Amino acid sequence: MAGRIVVISGGGTGMGLATAHCFARDGDTTVLIGRRAEVVNRAADAVEGAVALPADLSEPAQAARAAGEIGERFGTVDVLVNGAGGNGTLEPGPDDPDAPLAATAHDWSVNFRGNTLTAVLLTEALRDRLASPGGRVLFISSIAAYRGSGTGAYAASKAALHPYAHDLARALGPRGVTVNVVAPGLVEDTEFFGGLMTEERRERLVGETLTHRPGTPGDVAQTLHWLASHAAAHLTSQVIQINGGAERGH
Repeated sequence: MAGRIVVISGGGTGMGLATAHCFARDGDTTVLIGRRAEVVNRAADAVEGAVALPADLSEPAQAARAAGEIGERFGTVDVLVNGAGGNGTLEPGPDDPDAPLAATAHDWSVNFRGNTLTAVLLTEALRDRLASPGGRVLFISSIAAYRGSGTGAYAASKAALHPYAHDLARALGPRGVTVNVVAPGLVEDTEFFGGLMTEERRERLVGETLTHRPGTPGDVAQTLHWLASHAAAHLTSQVIQINGGAERGH
């Protein structure tokens, strides 16, 4: 299935970039979207046949512009990987001890804009351009969707992708388009923790796995690559956990 058009949001670093390399090895054309132009341009230079498309997908106008450019250049999208997002607590917020609700509103707004709205807006903007049949829509969620994230905001923003994916799978199934979610646990070599991961926390998270190791961007990328393959054509509306057994079932 070489020669497909693969759109990857959050494609400039971490799991998104690893996914781009996976598809590029098949000879697919990857369109890498990210809000930091210098990062996404550098990533595209490093991936064979990749195209950089800087955009803040939490802004409706920018999501529409990105989809329009993709449509004009490529027409049909074969695979859409929604990987944009991250840890909203790393974003600076209001520093006013007398306004705790303002800080709470900031935390929840930033997480939902970055992790939920980016995926929904890009998907809705491109849904009519998805290959029919054979299109694939993929979302990157998190183990936090099952067990929380401390404040609740990040976990909720990722968990929100699950029912959206189920609704989308129901709507797009008759077109031969599948929709699935991957939910990674601890994955190293990403920007998620912003350098704040302590060795004690790392040891605890690795200790929860049955494989006794952290995940890698390649673990997630290879799963996404398989879900986009012909072999996974009858798998849709599923959440695949990639966490070494740290969270099981569901």
